[in-house]
Amino acid sequence: MAAGGMTAEHVYKSFGREQILSDISLSVPPGKIVGVVGSNGSGKTVLMKCLCGFLRPDKGEIVVNGRRVGKDCDFPPSLGIIIETPGFIPTMSGYRNLKTLASLQGLIGRREILAVLERVGLRASMRKPVGKYSLGMRQRLGIAQAVMEDPAALILDEPFNGLDKETVEDMRGLLLGLRDRGKAILLASHNGEDIRELCDEAVHMEVRKG
Repeated sequence: MAAGGMTAEHVYKSFGREQILSDISLSVPPGKIVGVVGSNGSGKTVLMKCLCGFLRPDKGEIVVNGRRVGKDCDFPPSLGIIIETPGFIPTMSGYRNLKTLASLQGLIGRREILAVLERVGLRASMRKPVGKYSLGMRQRLGIAQAVMEDPAALILDEPFNGLDKETVEDMRGLLLGLRDRGKAILLASHNGEDIRELCDEAVHMEVRKG
């Protein structure tokens, strides 16, 4: 597989007697944005957690950036993630939160962190404690965290929650730019306009009955 691609092949996942994913397959090639749509309970977030390595599927194979998740690696390399509400240390500034996360791999430094804060419109608030951020500011910081290390692939679960219309347009532009640079992006959104404006194709998931 080319670097940056993601595939799920015949993936199953249940919790107890509840079958959440049943024979799910999808492919996200480099340079494409694939949308995942479906009502609450259809398994979108569970699928994304399986792709990230946070959950192990009962059956099936997941490959991200050429590595089999759960076999070649526990967590995929070069992957940016937003799943559910981004978690940050509230007493620390936005900049300090990103710097702490960046120190785990040591791939980027101050210059890259400042650049991504500028890109998401948080440069002016970089020293403000995250506990005083609005929901939209926290979401923008989450987007910054996901993209700051220039990952080959992105998994984004409702990344525009809490953002005003102007900021959504800016963040859509950011994702389209990343796509044009060859990133593979999997996007879940309840907003049909996000899917229409951003996605090269969409995968529909349905709530399982019984």
